[in-house]
This record gives sequence, structure tokens and C-alpha cells, in this order.
Amino acid sequence: MHGRDKILVTGWFSFLHGEATAGDVLALRRVEEVLGSAGLAYDVVWSPGFRAEGPHFEDLDPAAYSRLVFVCGPAHGRQVEELHRRFAHCVRIAVGVSVIDPGSPAVTGFHRVLARDAAGTDPTPDLAARAPALPARPVVGIVLTHGQHEYGGQRRHEEVAAGLTRWLAGKDCARLELETRLDAHDWRLCGTPAQLEAVLARLDVVVTDRLHGLVLSLRAGTPALAVDPVEGGAKVTAQARACGWPALVAAERMTDRVLEHWWDWCLTGGREEARRIGAGFRAADAAADAADGLVAALGTRQVG
Repeated sequence: MHGRDKILVTGWFSFLHGEATAGDVLALRRVEEVLGSAGLAYDVVWSPGFRAEGPHFEDLDPAAYSRLVFVCGPAHGRQVEELHRRFAHCVRIAVGVSVIDPGSPAVTGFHRVLARDAAGTDPTPDLAARAPALPARPVVGIVLTHGQHEYGGQRRHEEVAAGLTRWLAGKDCARLELETRLDAHDWRLCGTPAQLEAVLARLDVVVTDRLHGLVLSLRAGTPALAVDPVEGGAKVTAQARACGWPALVAAERMTDRVLEHWWDWCLTGGREEARRIGAGFRAADAAADAADGLVAALGTRQVG
């Protein structure tokens, strides 16, 4: 293709006030696969709110394109109608869309509509279903605390949380924010320890600055990258020592380089070590904890 024969691929992920969903972007990948296999040249236009590097609509010369492909989502609304006006010279095709009102200008403006669902027609699988396979990515639970004011001037909780979340935002992983607090009435929270453990056991790694974020992860056999948010070390450091867990970072020594080191270890050798420690908690010869001394303590005589 040369010059005006080029194709512009667009969708709701292209509009300034649209949105890029995982389904929309996978549908785009399916369309790109088809166009690439046919040897057809194309450009994809992105919303500046989602992909700053573009290209964006304001960067494009409509005259450079002879065809427009609109991918996924509803063929409906003002923004789609504007596409028809701006690219009136193009052959315009909608693919994998939902047709809500077949008589609307947003729909009738297309020369062809290859719908996924429309009244009076059999639905077809969404384009995302047959998108190219994706490489696996680590699934990471994040368990942070912003409390613990009892540590006074030693608290580094806000700094630790800000540093961890900034660092995690740059990691190519699936992030899942978790809370150890239980609530039987809030559907967003686990109502029992078993529910939380079921989640932790399915993760690849947990990033946490909480004592129980560390312990419950290891109990589930999942490696934890633990940061002690108290300067000089406090209960998180003590618990990592008690469990024999090495992936511990002091608040005052937390850098991206240190975090990367333990991240890599947690996703490699740390997996087996976490499983070993978790199994040790339940072994007959498990290390003593405070409860082992409780019965004897209950026999203590009151003095005075």
C-alpha cells in the first residue's frame, strides 16, 4: 500500500474521552493479526489519556488514509458519528461491534458492519476470544498498611507505600490489592481467613509491609517481598527472622535495585523456599511459638 491506500484502525481506545479496556485492546490485536497476515499497512490511533506516545487523532492527516476500520464496542454515539464526518472520504468498516440502534447515524455511516451482535442476526464470538496468545505475567498481591502510629517518629509507612506502589506501577505484572482485615458485610473484603488464604495460595508473589502479609503468604506457600516500614526494624523484621525468610528490606535501605533483587529471587528460588517454610509451619516438629507456653503460663500463681 502507498499513500492514500493506508488503513486507519480505531475504536473506543482512540477517543479522548473513551476508554481502553483489556477486551478492546485484545480485539484490536485480533484485527492487527488479520491485517498483518494479509500484508495490509495500517496505523492505530490511541487516546492520549491511555498512550501518551500516540499517534493521536490530532496528529493525523485524514487525507493519508483511504479506509477506516472501527474495532469492538458499541457502534453508537457522538464520537463515532464524528469519525464519519472527519473521514467521509474513506471506506469505513466496523468489525466486532454491538449494533444497538441499526438506524442511528453512528451505524448507517459505515459502509460495512461486521457485527458481533445485532437484532435479527446470530451473534459471533467477540474478537478478543481469538486474539493471539499472551505471555504469562506474574500475579502479585499487594498488602500494605498506613497505620501503626504507635511507632511514632520511626514510622516510614507513607514513604514505603509510595515507593512500593511507584515501583510496582512500572512492573509488567498483574497487581491485586489485598487487605488482611476481614469483613462479613463488605463484598470487596474476605470474610474468613480461609477466603484470604485461597487468594494468597494462587498468587506468584506478595509485596507487603505488614507482619501478617508476610506470615500468611508463607503459610500459603507463596513468596513474600517484605519491607519493614519502621526505621531500624520492628515486628516485620522480627517475624522474617523467626520464619527464616530472607526477602526482607529495611525502610531506610529500600531502593529500586534492592527491590528488583528480591523480586527476582521470589519468582525463582523463593518459590520453593516459601513452600518449604509453609509446610514447616504444619510439621510435627514445627518451631515453638508463644502458644506453646500458654498452658504453663495459665498455671502461674498470683503474687500478693
